[in-house]
Amino acid sequence: MAILKWDAIGERKYELGVDHGILFVFDNGAYKNGVVFNGLTSVQESPDGAEANDIWADNMKYGSIRSAENFKGTIEAYMYPPEFAECDGSITLVKGVTVTQQTRKHFGLAYRSNIGSDTTDWSEDYRIHLVYGATASPSERNHETVNDSPEPAQLSWEFDTVPTPVPGYRNTAHIYVTKSECDPIKFKAFEDYLIGTATTESQLPMPEKLKELFT
Repeated sequence: MAILKWDAIGERKYELGVDHGILFVFDNGAYKNGVVFNGLTSVQESPDGAEANDIWADNMKYGSIRSAENFKGTIEAYMYPPEFAECDGSITLVKGVTVTQQTRKHFGLAYRSNIGSDTTDWSEDYRIHLVYGATASPSERNHETVNDSPEPAQLSWEFDTVPTPVPGYRNTAHIYVTKSECDPIKFKAFEDYLIGTATTESQLPMPEKLKELFT
């Protein structure tokens, strides 16, 4: 029998950072090719739901049923790709002229968080997050005068999601892939599909494609 051991060497892991954002605008029933989301500073994941609904019978607590879980969050960035404007309810009337308060397009998002430990640098391992069926809510923007300690404006969007089907499992709007837990060759094929290569465009892998890539 093995004795439990806390804080073993190499097992003191932590997660930090966010980078390598990729935007996938949903249009005409499919996700477009990915574009780089520069300036990304934070992606806050704020799921809700999954609340317990107690069942009572025979004068006692008979059981408990959990409601459906909803994946939502907040994106913060210093800037966004031009393609995100339609997701934020803006369209180009003519070149240089933008009209706001328009229909907001759905989008997918990929981003990376790093994983470090007491024996490895945090840049060696990472987790790639995939978000499906997202829509951004209107957000506040503050334009301030430039003073002796100017700061760039921080943009922020709250988003909600509509889950996508996962064969054999419940629908989901969030999947993540951890590099160190995957076969290196299969993970490279996954990254090539997601980021693109010299001969292929960046694409958002749906759950069925993920299963194909890692099987």
